[in-house]
Amino acid sequence: MDQGRQPSPGAFREHAARLAPSRAQVIAVLALAVVVGAAWLHDAALTLTLLIFSLQAGFLVAAGWRALLLAASLRQPPGPAPAKDLPRYTILVALFQEAEIAAQLVERLSQIDYPPDRLEGFLLLEADDPETRAAIDKLQLPSWLSVIVAPDGAPRTKPRALNIGLATATGELLTVYDAEDDPDPLQLREAAATFAAEGSRDVWALQAPLRIRSPVVTESMFLDRQFAIEYASLFEVTLPGLARLRLPFPLGGTSNHFRIEHLRAIGGWDSHNVTEDADLGFRLWRAGGRLDVLSRPTFEPPPGDLQHWLPQRTRWLKGFMQTWGVHTRDLRGLGWRGLLALTMTLGTAIASAAIHALSLAWLLANLLIAMAADLPPETPAFAVSVLGIGALASWVNAAIGCRRAGMDYTITDMVSAPAYWSLMSLAFVHAAWRLISQPFAWDKTVHFADRTSSCEAATGRETV
Repeated sequence: MDQGRQPSPGAFREHAARLAPSRAQVIAVLALAVVVGAAWLHDAALTLTLLIFSLQAGFLVAAGWRALLLAASLRQPPGPAPAKDLPRYTILVALFQEAEIAAQLVERLSQIDYPPDRLEGFLLLEADDPETRAAIDKLQLPSWLSVIVAPDGAPRTKPRALNIGLATATGELLTVYDAEDDPDPLQLREAAATFAAEGSRDVWALQAPLRIRSPVVTESMFLDRQFAIEYASLFEVTLPGLARLRLPFPLGGTSNHFRIEHLRAIGGWDSHNVTEDADLGFRLWRAGGRLDVLSRPTFEPPPGDLQHWLPQRTRWLKGFMQTWGVHTRDLRGLGWRGLLALTMTLGTAIASAAIHALSLAWLLANLLIAMAADLPPETPAFAVSVLGIGALASWVNAAIGCRRAGMDYTITDMVSAPAYWSLMSLAFVHAAWRLISQPFAWDKTVHFADRTSSCEAATGRETV
């Protein structure tokens, strides 16, 4: 086993999530607080009305944005011609406490259809994880796959391990997989062909669609279903729409493919950002690159019950807050299109998580009070209509995304979606507290050995 060497500091170090807020950000927040506070003292009722109206306007803008992305995603470009000369490809997989699924991972990586002499892969282990190391030592690894043990250091995050792997990589292209992933065997060939296609020199990163499967009917079936639907909407509609509009987007945490020269030029991943993938998409955009999507998917299991779902979602929202703070600290290089994409992806994800539960509680409280008093509901019809339009936009995108992913989308899924959205608010509270108390702590998702094939989606139906 090789001892990984530490990567050099990145070219975009000024954007690292460990830095404090800029003076401009502090002034902007204080100014907003002063304006709202002064308005409230002057006329509290009018101020509350304006705040509610602003939220309603935000719902309508978000609904229109979803419709735009759906329309843009309908334009499907032709698939790339097979690459004539396959470039050398590096695969990185960061592992920590994954002894249970190590054998499954190696088996799936072994099924990748790519010339072994053009392929190298590194399993990135932590020095204080003897269980995973012992499990790997028992396996027969493919000739192109080896192990790097990351030296002790801080922060203990996935992007830190990836940067150590990046320093060792010799490929022209590079991809990242997670321990639980089951990638389409031809995904690397599609990525190589897409990078080599005419007019793609400015494409620096590609995102493969992620699809969720559930092996059996379990107590967490509600969360599993909604999680799979959420992924279908994101990876089958939202990201393709953004790619067609040539806008940046937050990459997924796995199955992203890079031109390694550009990845190194920007310094790799931000080791202090707990959603390094979301951050990286916008940093590549700042440096002059473009992002696109692939069609061959990677399958992975859902996180499971609330005990496992909540820490993962907490980390995602905390990382989105980090990334939002980092990229609004200095808008130079982001441009109005980059700021638009940042706001309508990460910004709306944070905002919607913050207000979903409150919005539904406000609506239900008004209706229940009116019913109890046998009076007409006090909730304005316009507000109900706005919430309905927002929900409808989400349902339509989810239905289209599920269809593209080979999943069913049922009335039960639609009716239960608001309950799932409300759980985001719980994760938001956790994330906000964790951002203050432990900003760089990595809330690890627990993974278990999978018992399904790569062709089963959350419904258990074959999709390929």
